Amino acid sequence: MEFKVKNEFITLGQLLKACDFISSGAQAKFAVKELDIKVNDEKEDRRGRKLYSGDVVVIDGSEIRLK
Repeated sequence: MEFKVKNEFITLGQLLKACDFISSGAQAKFAVKELDIKVNDEKEDRRGRKLYSGDVVVIDGSEIRLK
């Protein structure tokens, strides 16, 4: 799946909501601890992690390429 970054970056929490992994931003804090998330092949658990065009995020086996 591809996701277009509209600004300079998007946070991991915002991406989780935009891709329907969570239904509200308040759930992001818990989701990053529960879901298996990797950013560019490194385990990630910070909902505020800034993601940029070119990053590859894998959430519970679903790959998202940021454009």
